[in-house]
Amino acid sequence: MPPIHAAIAILHHHDHFLMQLRDEAHLTSIHPGLWGFFGGHIEPGESPDFAIQRELIEEIGYAPPHLKPFQIYPSERAIRYVFQAPLEVPLSALTLQEGQDLGLVSIDAVRQGEHYSTKLNAVRSLAAPHRAILLEFWEQHTGQSSDA
Repeated sequence: MPPIHAAIAILHHHDHFLMQLRDEAHLTSIHPGLWGFFGGHIEPGESPDFAIQRELIEEIGYAPPHLKPFQIYPSERAIRYVFQAPLEVPLSALTLQEGQDLGLVSIDAVRQGEHYSTKLNAVRSLAAPHRAILLEFWEQHTGQSSDA
């Protein structure tokens, strides 16, 4: 089976990152019940740039005006086109339309690999590939190692 192509976004505010707690009920959901990035599948004929804008509007009703490519992460399961931008609106301006919760996850929580969901009143793990991408992003953009 060929890998899926996905466009995902690192939306950051200082040392926090906007993340989505993925649905558990959908059996086709990638990383169910874990914290991950907003974004999703690239539709046939779509560019990654267009796909990430579309996905963010569909999932939270917002797309930053200046998303920049960060990296491409290929694996057997998925080719992830990762974009990044500052989050320039408050959480109250976002409308969660997909997933169980959203939250600003601190770099300390990323390092620990888990974050508390206020909606579920529970701690949930970060999806391993998304956590690894965030740690690399943090190191590249701050010069601080992921275990600082």
